[in-house]
Amino acid sequence: MIPPVPRFTPFRSLLKEQGPLLALILFIILIYVLQTVLVEWNYSRLMLVPGNFMNAWESLRSGNISGPTLLEFGPLLSHAFLHGSIGHVFGNMIFLWIFAALTAELLGHRWMFFTFIFTAICGGICHVALNPGEFVPSLGASGAVTGFEGLYLGMAVRWHLPNPHIWPMARPVPPAQLAALGILGLIMDFMGYIGGAMGVAYGAHLGGFIGGMVLGAAVVPMPRVANIR
Repeated sequence: MIPPVPRFTPFRSLLKEQGPLLALILFIILIYVLQTVLVEWNYSRLMLVPGNFMNAWESLRSGNISGPTLLEFGPLLSHAFLHGSIGHVFGNMIFLWIFAALTAELLGHRWMFFTFIFTAICGGICHVALNPGEFVPSLGASGAVTGFEGLYLGMAVRWHLPNPHIWPMARPVPPAQLAALGILGLIMDFMGYIGGAMGVAYGAHLGGFIGGMVLGAAVVPMPRVANIR
């Protein structure tokens, strides 16, 4: 007698392979919902304001190690969990899903979470460095998204990676094409920055990408499915 085929096997497999990543994505979406619903919630202190950060940095350098001063460094990470519109959050989450899923597949979820935190902070630092006197708040996970793109590019240059075949990709995609996608996005950001386009934190994109590429090219361990060049 042939045993019955378990129902919802693809869904259960997806949760097993990408459960922590999907939880992160749902958490970020939940934060956006709370931003929209809780009109009394003043989340402005969680956004990254370069001028406030620089003031806190100068205060810290002068020896003022107080609680309010240290709290000004929190937005380097917290800004990555906030978004300005539904298109903003879903656009970031789609690309986060694709490239963070690749990281989870190759390196595991611990490296995936570390990459998100590290590249979000790198993106925040670069944004502040390019706009030190600006008091316009910045928010969004795009620095971490480009960080995962940079991480994948760094690994693709360092090792021979297999063609990834993971959801939400419909078919295997050659690593060179995915790496080229990351480079293309970086070039578009650079052109936008040079052209003076407003409303986009190009520094966060650049900083996240560079931080991720450094991780991929020099820090992360070799995936078991990769081959030495």
